[in-house]
Amino acid sequence: MMKEDLAVTNFRNYIRIKTVQPNPDYAACTEYLRGQAKELEAELQVVECVSGKPAVIMTLPGQDRSLQTLLLNSHTDVVPVFPEFWKYEPFSAHKDENGDIYGRGTQDMKCVGIMYLEALKRLKKAGHKFLRTIHLTFVPEEELGGTEGMGQLVKMDVFKNMNIGLALDEGYANTSDKMELFYGQRTPFPIYIRIQGQPGHGSQFIPNNAGEKLRLVINSVLGYRNEQERKLRENPELHLGDVTTVNLTVVEGGVQTNVLPAEIKVTIDARVAPSDVGTFEAKLQGWLKAAGDGITYEARELCVLKEQTCVDDGKNPWWDAFSAACKKENLVVEKKIFPASTDMKYVRGLGINALGFSPLNNTPRLLHDHNEFLNEKVFLRGIDIYYSIILNLANLKPY
Repeated sequence: MMKEDLAVTNFRNYIRIKTVQPNPDYAACTEYLRGQAKELEAELQVVECVSGKPAVIMTLPGQDRSLQTLLLNSHTDVVPVFPEFWKYEPFSAHKDENGDIYGRGTQDMKCVGIMYLEALKRLKKAGHKFLRTIHLTFVPEEELGGTEGMGQLVKMDVFKNMNIGLALDEGYANTSDKMELFYGQRTPFPIYIRIQGQPGHGSQFIPNNAGEKLRLVINSVLGYRNEQERKLRENPELHLGDVTTVNLTVVEGGVQTNVLPAEIKVTIDARVAPSDVGTFEAKLQGWLKAAGDGITYEARELCVLKEQTCVDDGKNPWWDAFSAACKKENLVVEKKIFPASTDMKYVRGLGINALGFSPLNNTPRLLHDHNEFLNEKVFLRGIDIYYSIILNLANLKPY
């Protein structure tokens, strides 16, 4: 039986720590990361922006600390599981005969955090020095939107003093030979609508009732959804992140069968494409106005994302260094807008270059799904890729 690569063992041990929402074991996770920092000989800080929700920060000082730095970010929490649907216990990090490692977080995104660490260990062992300082952040609460994790960390002096030039964070697995690179992301726009109307007996034609207004709101919202879906389907050059999605997710209201409700509440999950930022809310207001009076809304945790990192060759030295490393590793990279949401929304909001990248190809996309797994060969290949990427970025000369 072949001896397991130590990097794989470290990865599996990380998966076994139950940092699962809604009650992540952050204490055990922090202790594990302390051990990794010690092995890496990195400076370590544990910052609790919110009590009980630690961000672990490792730092490898560069030769010129006046230069902008490289940030390698990952989140420590994972989404809930339904064990009855899993082939193996979700936190066992079971490895089958094919080398597939099963566990919540294998793709999203504990793999990337360990890839960073293992690539840096190899780089140091090989005697490489870094011109620029490298920071690694392991942050909490990303799966709940990051408001009590990266959302708070970016406001603190410890983050501001990092002087970050480029931040790397998660991307997606790709089922083909290609790898996806995300240079921006859509704006998460959860919308909470309250529709008030005239109550009355269910046997009557009551004017100005909430149900009729709801129908008009839904027609407008889902009509726009169909329009955007058609736009994506008819243009092969577009990806999901290039269009806006709006989906009806929650409807609440009513007291009993024969009583028209005085109020209906509706929740809409909208993800606004960069091209729609600045115009989408006006569309929403128009739909609600057309549906009648007594309709109000609020959008919570809105983080407007117009910022995109330049990924045109010759126009951004950070991108050129990243791209050169990908070419060295013979990667075929597809550049896209990230369709969902990551902690980079807070970093991009500060005007910092940010790229989303998980070096996982020939892998089914199973983040948040049952039986999430990652093959150990894909994992080890990811370390090789980050070896080249980190080496290029950390030694990017002043520009």
